[in-house]
Amino acid sequence: MKRIIIIGAAGRDFHNFNTYYRDNEAYRVVAFTAAQIPDIADRKYPAALAGKLYPEGIPIYAQDELPDLIKKLDADECVFAYSDISYETVMGIGAIVNAAGANFSLLGYKNTMVKSTKPVVAVGAVRTGAGKSQTSRRVVELLMKHGKKVIAVRHPMPYGNLEAQKVQRFATISDLEKHGCTLEEMEEYEPHIARGNVIYAGVDYEAILRAAENDPSGCDVILWDGGNNDFPFYNPDLMITVVDPHRPGHELKYYPGEVTLRMADVVVINKIDSADFENIQTVRANIEKAAPAATVIEAASTITVENPALIKGKRVLVIEDGPTLTHGEMKIGAGIVAARRFGAAEIVDPRKYAVGKLAETFKIYPNIGTLLPAMGYGKEQMADLAATIDATPCDTVVIATPIDLNRVVKITKPNTRVDYSLQEIGKPDMDEIIADFVKKI
Repeated sequence: MKRIIIIGAAGRDFHNFNTYYRDNEAYRVVAFTAAQIPDIADRKYPAALAGKLYPEGIPIYAQDELPDLIKKLDADECVFAYSDISYETVMGIGAIVNAAGANFSLLGYKNTMVKSTKPVVAVGAVRTGAGKSQTSRRVVELLMKHGKKVIAVRHPMPYGNLEAQKVQRFATISDLEKHGCTLEEMEEYEPHIARGNVIYAGVDYEAILRAAENDPSGCDVILWDGGNNDFPFYNPDLMITVVDPHRPGHELKYYPGEVTLRMADVVVINKIDSADFENIQTVRANIEKAAPAATVIEAASTITVENPALIKGKRVLVIEDGPTLTHGEMKIGAGIVAARRFGAAEIVDPRKYAVGKLAETFKIYPNIGTLLPAMGYGKEQMADLAATIDATPCDTVVIATPIDLNRVVKITKPNTRVDYSLQEIGKPDMDEIIADFVKKI
């Protein structure tokens, strides 16, 4: 019996366990380690989810403890299972594992994908913040135009009570409160709810899939709304991958982003309206290397501002999606583009005004720059976000998050929202792709 440690971040790690290790008597998973997400270490993967082989559950430790854990728990193998990580970092972890005496491995889709009884469209991306969510929304709109009932399933973000989060269904805004969602979860679920779609998430993705297939509102197509840059948990009938010319070359340098690119039936080059031509050409060349058979769509990330007058000539604080700025490493998003395009006098640097957990975030990710990440993994972090906004001297707060922060954070300063959507440029476009897909199902 091989003794396994799964190296994760409360997502792919749990899925790999559920699909490959849970009832597999050839292995004993002795621990999970946790990274990227705050406050998930020092917990347990509960016995109710872990199955009959694990009546006491499985402990979760901080990834920093990995070398000692390998020796202490006599681990034979460590399985890397989280996403949006540079190859240099992945192999650095591999070196730590090997130096401690254990094997280092990665599971592929053959052992981890679940087959649906419904057609599946999967949307992924090579990096966090490439434009996956807006692409998912566009796909849903087009499927609905063809009369299809779409049920979305989102890549996991189980930051609370894991047992209670086994299967979560979101059909109304009140469901977000019912399930105690973090800001990061709201940003992903609410846009689907606002468009009249049901979205599922949670921990046990086979149980989630069966619930989605049999949703009381009906289901014709499952949309896998992938998170970070992970490859799908479900076998896709159509795989769409989004690449980002603001980070040219990353599509071949991050795990498992390159996997999603190589799996793609369709590749969307997003943000061509704001990216340098040379960078777009670099991305095109890399697509040709990694996915030469894929259909390539070029698209703009079109921006609309609720009240442009609040930007022109003003000192503005720009708030962007948190994970996009942290492990996504983005330094420019829709908020910055809007501030420049609509004539802001200054983009105020919030770093010296950050408090509590947000101050820690800037220390961990020193290259964020003059942006404020909308971090809200818990009530304390949400309070720190509100306090940082209040302390930053600015005329206007520019909110470029997928949801209106005013609903969940008290913002006393004048503020305006930035919205962004996918707009295909030329042909082929997403309408053609979805029309062809609908004909085949």
